[in-house]
Amino acid sequence: QVRLVESGGGWVQAGGSLRLSCVASGSSFSINHMGWYRQAPGKQRELVAGITSGGSTNYADSVKGRFTISRDNAKKMVYLQMNSLRPEDTAHYYCKMTRLGATDYWGQGTQVTVSS
Repeated sequence: QVRLVESGGGWVQAGGSLRLSCVASGSSFSINHMGWYRQAPGKQRELVAGITSGGSTNYADSVKGRFTISRDNAKKMVYLQMNSLRPEDTAHYYCKMTRLGATDYWGQGTQVTVSS
């Protein structure tokens, strides 16, 4: 019913930038909350940034001031602009849709690798 597809991951040296994109299909996108999560090898998946249907945002302490989440409801897309990247940002990044009274959905993720 819902499919999320991430793109924009890749390799970058420390201090560089990447922009992740997530496109959604088969949902009432504008009324749903969206988020970006990441998981590094041997660690639990953690919330990186979230954005509500009304546009309010929240960030993990480790990325505040460096990452920016945004959404384009007309295109059914969510973005994560990542600046001043650090090696510890290396992880697989996932897009998530949270729906009231319905199943949450996850994308397959995209790899981000930051070299020192």
